[in-house]
Amino acid sequence: MINIDNLKKNFGSKVAIDIEHYELNQGDMLGLVGNNGAGKTTLFRLMLDLLKADKGKVIINGIEVSQSEDWKNFTGAFIDYSFLIDYLTPEEYFYFIGKVYGLNKEEVNERLLPFERFMSGEIIGQKKYIRNYSAGNKQKIGIIAAMLHHPQLLILDEPFNFLDPSSQSVIKHLLKKYNEEHQATVIISSHNLNHIIDICPRIALQENGIIIKDIINENNSAEKELEDYFNIKE
Repeated sequence: MINIDNLKKNFGSKVAIDIEHYELNQGDMLGLVGNNGAGKTTLFRLMLDLLKADKGKVIINGIEVSQSEDWKNFTGAFIDYSFLIDYLTPEEYFYFIGKVYGLNKEEVNERLLPFERFMSGEIIGQKKYIRNYSAGNKQKIGIIAAMLHHPQLLILDEPFNFLDPSSQSVIKHLLKKYNEEHQATVIISSHNLNHIIDICPRIALQENGIIIKDIINENNSAEKELEDYFNIKE
């Protein structure tokens, strides 16, 4: 599904990404963890061709992301609020995203149904622009839009940020179910180790732009290893 080869990105003298080789298979659910400055968001931006690499390449389903846009047809992502069109209402935004992927309004409405509990009655029908929503609800809008077209690759940067505990619980369930039902590759980053350990069978530990450990997480087996690592760094 994903091959990362000799990928390097520097910001001045700071090494942001230095990954010799890393692979993900179709259907993997990966949690990317690391301290601030580890390079998690930079890696996502390189994978989505939002940043130009100094060296190396990212290949998704045989497509080098910097050379073609075909990978966008089966990829969904939400990194930050810049992904949103904030002068639209959520409904308008969802219909716009649907149209991009060939979905009509009825199909979009149907695909929004599984997210009803996640939306908590606060997203649809509010008659206001996205820019006027709370940080948590903007986060929900971005996550839903990323999943709307049933992408085979889903990338979410800190999806639990700004969400209340109930919404965090719901999105964990939705992501796990989505991964299983669609055999989609799901990659999420988070500072919340508990959430990552709960839902990700594979965890990548990133430090100074390098993936230093690739951990198999069976029945929360990664918990002690991750806690030991982050306690050492305190």
